[in-house]
Amino acid sequence: MDDGEMIAPPLKSMKNLRFEPRHSGFLFVFTSLIVSLLLLLGAPFADAQGSDFSPLKEDSGALLRLLGACQRTYEEELDQIPSKNRKDFLEVYNERWENVKAKFDKQEIYTSVVAQEYLDALVAEITKANPVLRGHPFRCYFSRSGIPNASYIGEGVILFNMGLFQRLDNESEAAWVLCHEISHFLLRHQENGIAKYVATINSEEVQAELHKIKGSEYRKRERLQSLVKGMTFDSRRHSRDHEAQADSMGVELLRNTPYALSGALTALALLDKIDADSLNMAVCLPQLFNSKDYPFQKRWLAKEEGLLGGHAHIGKEGIEDSLKTHPDCLLRMRVLTPVINRIAATGSATFVVDEKRFAELQRIFRYEGIEYAYVSKAYSQSLFLTMDLLRKRPADAYLVAQVGRLLNELYLAQKAHMLSRVTDLPSPEYPANYNLLLQFIQNLYMEDLAAISFYYLDQYHPQLDHYSAFKNAYDQSVRSMKP
Repeated sequence: MDDGEMIAPPLKSMKNLRFEPRHSGFLFVFTSLIVSLLLLLGAPFADAQGSDFSPLKEDSGALLRLLGACQRTYEEELDQIPSKNRKDFLEVYNERWENVKAKFDKQEIYTSVVAQEYLDALVAEITKANPVLRGHPFRCYFSRSGIPNASYIGEGVILFNMGLFQRLDNESEAAWVLCHEISHFLLRHQENGIAKYVATINSEEVQAELHKIKGSEYRKRERLQSLVKGMTFDSRRHSRDHEAQADSMGVELLRNTPYALSGALTALALLDKIDADSLNMAVCLPQLFNSKDYPFQKRWLAKEEGLLGGHAHIGKEGIEDSLKTHPDCLLRMRVLTPVINRIAATGSATFVVDEKRFAELQRIFRYEGIEYAYVSKAYSQSLFLTMDLLRKRPADAYLVAQVGRLLNELYLAQKAHMLSRVTDLPSPEYPANYNLLLQFIQNLYMEDLAAISFYYLDQYHPQLDHYSAFKNAYDQSVRSMKP
């Protein structure tokens, strides 16, 4: 599943996200249980502020403890590195460790006790059905990333992104995702890839060619780039052969559990379409930001033409597939379908652990993805996700305030000439609607951002002033309007 995490909200893949469970009409006893769950997750239920979400405060102490366990695994791996070409091995392992460490340093790992207990229960269903997994030191965590992905990142760590979990239909699909990533770990795909890379760059053929390039008088840079093309190692990607192997072993792991094997196929079908976005930005932007005192302007949606405009179209199906977060899904489904139809499986359940908690976590993860993109200063991504959820929850005070917060931050970034650091630029690898949002942001003058924020928030003033996040955003927009 982990074909690399690009940053787009689409994030070269955050072309994603949607949907919503509801809990009205349940018995009072069940409602009380949900209230308790939400409080544990850091999301007060329907509080007086007009929103049923507040971000979870990450547990820094827990993150340090988890990182310490990962570091011990890393140090044990270093002790096992071959002595031959050890320097090259160390360079790649150190790079992988820095990537793992960054996940903890940036508080991407979700530290909710309730969410972790649920994920642990899913993993337990897989491990107790597969004795081969016992004794293997892997750890599974939820990632706060909105990218619809899951990945084995090294040091025994498997991340299940909120952006993927919230899109699944049931636990059998979640179990398949976990089985696939556990397979990458068991088959040592990353470690084998590192060994192959080190052997290649130290081969006689490559070293001889490097010697020739060093002794040449012309075109050294061009020849060196040509040589190393395709030889770089990226610990965040797996080859297509690795994906096929992980699919095959993943089916073997899943078949022993109570879960339906069909979850593998429905998950792959979902992944094939997961980059498609349904938010019609050409309609949504004028609806959201048109005010009688500051009317929406057509120039705000005008696309730049030419190479630097970033709106080249991808015309060939093969190229389009290569830009997906998860390429080859249809081919993988065709390969797995006869295998699944041929083998006997022990289970047929779509839910085993807790269907209601599954749905509640999906609801909360939609908000947490918005918040994490915001605190990570990925403002265009956060705005896209906020607008998408706002369609379904137009009266949610958190979402209303979040739109204002983001517009205010974009204003301040443009004022400081740092807009490019907090927003993506239009690119063919992004979906059309996300590109239109990016173009909209690029087309706005500083005074436009200030005015759009003010007039958007002003329609909710003073009725939402009791909600502190809204009041802070509104006050900031008032200050930005002052000359």
